[in-house]
Amino acid sequence: MSDLPVLKGVLVLLACQLVGELVVRLFGLDVPGPVVGMVVFLVVLRVRRPRPSSGLVRGPSLLLRHLQLLFVPAGVGVIDYLDVARDHALPLAAGLWLSWALGLAATGGVVAGLLRLRDRSGR
Repeated sequence: MSDLPVLKGVLVLLACQLVGELVVRLFGLDVPGPVVGMVVFLVVLRVRRPRPSSGLVRGPSLLLRHLQLLFVPAGVGVIDYLDVARDHALPLAAGLWLSWALGLAATGGVVAGLLRLRDRSGR
């Protein structure tokens, strides 16, 4: 009987994801439904202010403790498409390296700009 609050917490989390999906589809938003669902769940948490022993906290915590299991379907998908990845290895590798280099350059530029801004303000 002690698992009932955890189940209720997981069901509330899934209901919030469903609400997020419905909102995205009704309004044609370019945001993933689960992201909107997370915002809805955050609102539920802020309004209810549950205790740490509440199912609203324990249910999602249980999912987070076993998050590695949710990567199994993604891993199976990668294995299933290994032949496609092999056939397109050069463009994939080039895209990965280029995006890494651009991300590194953008991060370096932002840090340099922030340091210059900090030096100008005299802090």
